[in-house]
Amino acid sequence: MHPISMSEALEYLKGDKDKEIEVKKFIKKFVKISPSKAKELRKKLEALELMKMKPEHLAKIIDLMPQDQESLNKIFNDVSLDEDESKKIFKAIEESK
Repeated sequence: MHPISMSEALEYLKGDKDKEIEVKKFIKKFVKISPSKAKELRKKLEALELMKMKPEHLAKIIDLMPQDQESLNKIFNDVSLDEDESKKIFKAIEESK
């Protein structure tokens, strides 16, 4: 099992129970893209095959949709990305909006 973004988690909340409705509403406050766009972005990021990018990084990139190097560095606080890697990630994010 791998970490998923909040957008992707919405697909697992299909019931109409009160608890699930509350959770959906809460998640939607923070989600920046639709579940289908999140899956598309995940595929693009995985296709980059960056060795430094772990599954948890993917989920956070999708959740936060970083727009600058500082925000991206906060996600990759355990490794440092070079300029080329960062550009590839930003390009994938831009294409998925």
